[in-house]
Amino acid sequence: MSTSELAAEFPQVAVLPRDALEDLLNDAQYLQAIVHTLPQAQQITQAQAELGSANEALAQRNVALQEPLMRVRQETQAAFDEARALEARWRVLEREQRDLYQRYSQGFLMMRLRHATTAQDELSEAVATKFVRGEGGGTGPGDVDAFVKEFREMRTAYHKRAIWSERWASGQVSWPDDN
Repeated sequence: MSTSELAAEFPQVAVLPRDALEDLLNDAQYLQAIVHTLPQAQQITQAQAELGSANEALAQRNVALQEPLMRVRQETQAAFDEARALEARWRVLEREQRDLYQRYSQGFLMMRLRHATTAQDELSEAVATKFVRGEGGGTGPGDVDAFVKEFREMRTAYHKRAIWSERWASGQVSWPDDN
């Protein structure tokens, strides 16, 4: 830095005699005292003090907001936990609903109809076999009439189920909620 640059940037230092400048170089406290009297240094010190005050004000504001922030954080956590619990409950209810609806699905009802048809056929055949073997009753005309009535009702139920099963299998049964 030339003398003219020194004089332009630091006119207070440029006017000092040579002895004072040498003392500045040798005495750190003297240098510090002169530097702190410079307007540039005072501006920097002032700016630093203002920034420190602003920083302190922000810190106080943050401390004041800490309690409400913690309360909101706890409320948010509670709402989140409740949402998670409700979501888990939703999955359980959805699974239960699916299990309940499965009992009324077309495939399940068709299977139940086929099983009931087969069971009805086996039951009516067992009653007929029992009658032919003479088990479970007499051979009087009242017993024959009771057997015929019971066997006819059983076979009628069997044939109705068999007809519905055939119609269903051939697509003649329609469901209003088919997609």
